[in-house]
Amino acid sequence: MDVEMFDRMRDGRGFIAALDQSGGSTPKALRLYGIPEDAYSDEAQMFDLIHRMRTRIITSPAFNGDRILGSILFEQTMDRDIEGMGSAQYLWQVKNVVPFLKVDQGLATEADGVQVMKPIDGLEATLERAKTKGVFGTKMRSVIKEGNPVGVAEVVDQQFEVARTILDAGLIPIVEPEVDIHSPTKEKAESFLRQQITEWVDSLADPDHVMLKLTLPSQPDFYADLIAHPRVLRVVALSGGYPRVEADELLRHNHGMIASFSRALTEGLSVDQSDEEFNATLDRSIQSIYEASLT
Repeated sequence: MDVEMFDRMRDGRGFIAALDQSGGSTPKALRLYGIPEDAYSDEAQMFDLIHRMRTRIITSPAFNGDRILGSILFEQTMDRDIEGMGSAQYLWQVKNVVPFLKVDQGLATEADGVQVMKPIDGLEATLERAKTKGVFGTKMRSVIKEGNPVGVAEVVDQQFEVARTILDAGLIPIVEPEVDIHSPTKEKAESFLRQQITEWVDSLADPDHVMLKLTLPSQPDFYADLIAHPRVLRVVALSGGYPRVEADELLRHNHGMIASFSRALTEGLSVDQSDEEFNATLDRSIQSIYEASLT
């Protein structure tokens, strides 16, 4: 584990930029950026376009370690270059931003009010490749749609079982059991979730640490005990579909929690903007998310 990166994630001021749209979410991300689906004919062209978008964001003068602590990459982004350097190396060595890798391979069909992760094929090999490319940690996402204790327990158990493999590989896992913001039993789900996560992090022993990526809770400071937990390196918030202004406001009511926004970060960016317009829009987004992450 890179000690300098660890210290930066533990002590730094700022937030995590989530730039990890995968095959399923890339068309929507491109559409919001102003590139319709008829602008590309196959998956290879689609991923070329999203890499150009991510490269434009990462190379922007607004995007640097002054306000951004880390960034989550899609596997294809990790395997590509930015200005002649591996993407993860570029983030750390040029921008002073800690690189993470999305390792999940999508969601299973809903059961018991949740969607667990599909099996992650070749995880150990991916982790070894990530380490050689300078990646610090990983992220994997499940979704909780109902306050069903059986389903919530299944999600958390799976997340932490995979986290164990990641820790054993010498990387820091970001555990992401997302609670659907539209769930009619959101608060109930959050209560079960907090209980299950607490049991798991209590079982971790030194020197193991995890990070948690959680939906902005209905009750302010609901995850305060997890934020203070000695085995939790950082608790970060996903925007979950909230517009950036609303997500920022909710985040301000959760002290010690920092953002890890995706759609909210890129809101307002367009392929047709001049570099000056693009950088100014991105700068405003980064500043608002940064300020919300300082409470």
